[in-house]
Amino acid sequence: MMTTDTLAQISAIGPYFKVSSGPRPDAADFSPLVYLHSDQRALEASVTAMGTRLGTDQQRVAASTPHIGSAARLWSVALAATALTGEVPDLAPERLWWRATASGPIDLWLPEMPAVSRGDDLPDALYESIVVRHLRPLDEAMHRHFGLSPKVLHGNATSALMGAVRTLTRRAPHAPHPPLPLATALLEREPLASAGTLTLDPLEYRRHNCCLHYRVSESGYCDECILHCKGRAPRGERVNSTTT
Repeated sequence: MMTTDTLAQISAIGPYFKVSSGPRPDAADFSPLVYLHSDQRALEASVTAMGTRLGTDQQRVAASTPHIGSAARLWSVALAATALTGEVPDLAPERLWWRATASGPIDLWLPEMPAVSRGDDLPDALYESIVVRHLRPLDEAMHRHFGLSPKVLHGNATSALMGAVRTLTRRAPHAPHPPLPLATALLEREPLASAGTLTLDPLEYRRHNCCLHYRVSESGYCDECILHCKGRAPRGERVNSTTT
């Protein structure tokens, strides 16, 4: 079962892995993550705030950023818990609460300690927990309200997954259930399988699409972006106007 010690271990891995549990004095600042799936106003407020933070009025760009950030938070917590314990936590969108932050990833809070799934097919339980219960309804809302294409959304999901794998490999190298085999099994399932190409030696993931962040002023391309693969500048380097 999940314990406060386990959540503390997960949270110590990095900012995208941080999750609190139990009573909080600021609980009124949080909302169940399901609101991002079902409440258009909550989703629009999140996207508008991100657009302001990024300095862009391009709605699809503003929407893609919180989408990939949310996917990264979900994958990070779920994958770390599974790698460390061999159990997949029940992060149901009604049970997992969130709030926006002025900068950095969203805050996550579990008012009650989650139940866990055990068994031989951990990737199947992870897929059900994150892809089916969280990302599928979130993708539908992002597509319906902001016009983000399924290809971008699925690429965001796989990029977020591999980001969690890389961090766990560095920060928890002796995890009893290594994250890479879990991710490899997940990337064999649709819609993740069609979103990019994974090679294992050396470890490299290439998206078949772009998260659109390059359209933000002064931004570049992440290393796994399809545009970077075509010779564009990686994120962090100024992009020449002739390449955009």
